[in-house]
Amino acid sequence: MKKQLLTVAASVGIMFSAYSAQASAHELTYKVQTGDTLWRIASSNNIAVSDLQAWNNLGSNTILVGQELTLLAPHSHSTYSSYTVKSGDTLTLIARNNNITVTELKSINQLTTDIINIGQVLNVPNVAAAPQAPVATKTDTYVVQSGDSLWGVAAKHSLSVDQLKSLNGLTSNTINVGQVLKVSTTAASNEVAPTTSLKTYTVQAGDTLWGIATKNGITVDQLKSFNGLTSNVVNVGQVLKLSSDSIAPVTEKAFNVDALIAEGKKYIGVPYVWGGSTPKGFDCSGFLNYVFGKVGVSIPRTVETIWNATTSVSSPQKGDLVFYTTYKAGPSHAGIYLGDNTFLHASSSVGIIITSMDNPYWKARYLGAKKVNL
Repeated sequence: MKKQLLTVAASVGIMFSAYSAQASAHELTYKVQTGDTLWRIASSNNIAVSDLQAWNNLGSNTILVGQELTLLAPHSHSTYSSYTVKSGDTLTLIARNNNITVTELKSINQLTTDIINIGQVLNVPNVAAAPQAPVATKTDTYVVQSGDSLWGVAAKHSLSVDQLKSLNGLTSNTINVGQVLKVSTTAASNEVAPTTSLKTYTVQAGDTLWGIATKNGITVDQLKSFNGLTSNVVNVGQVLKLSSDSIAPVTEKAFNVDALIAEGKKYIGVPYVWGGSTPKGFDCSGFLNYVFGKVGVSIPRTVETIWNATTSVSSPQKGDLVFYTTYKAGPSHAGIYLGDNTFLHASSSVGIIITSMDNPYWKARYLGAKKVNL
């Protein structure tokens, strides 16, 4: 019996030890315990080691028992508000409503699973609160240490990654141990540091409006105003102005073709319904209007008006529209070109389907391909 009690006690001790590095979702700090490492504390609280170092001004991986570490980025208390979980809420829904990704939402709240409970209070971005302006640093240069990242070095010195790269003429995010970086404009001697008035940002995979705004010291509302955005949708490759005076390079506007095709394929098998424009049933133009709308692109509702609003191309590319004449003269049917001489469309006989353009019926009725204008 005594041996059993000792075994249970030892198991409980191990259990508590395994979770000792994790802070409560409502805590902002963590006190270092015996046996802790930076990696263990960071992993248990869903943050990167480099972030933990930057937020606590650590120059190495050394920590001391009893040392108190902050688990949130500096000034983050001023950019978050609270949200109480309601019936029917999911992390995906809450993240979407607050213009962030699920990963960002989990990181902000130190969540390790996707489970949330009704009444639970979560931190969410307060888009009305702009991050505090950087405070000038007294140190002109910084020597890169083992484990450093550009973001970590920039955060330690109240700079954005773009500012740090500009000060040092860097074209990538790679830095090496021992490398000396300029971390203030005074270290740049007579060089003229670029200002945010000429800055633009090219949207990367995984970006959100909130993430881009926060990285660049502006609010979501400001970012939308600078770029004339009426929704929270941004596309990979899109060039955004970061100030009202920014000069965006002239580029051809585009949408995410892969996202369009993936969205369209979700509805394969949905039945054909004359006048239908929902996943309960589509006609051909209703299907196109719905799918393009899902990736943030507005197109007309009928085949004829879509034909008139698009630009002819000599040969279709993925994401272009292919048009056919069926029950009347002129364009009366259309689909999304997928590549490999196939197109996705709402067939009146089988519903949403992928068809070869070499099909004799469709080949004889082909009118041409057109590109959607943004």
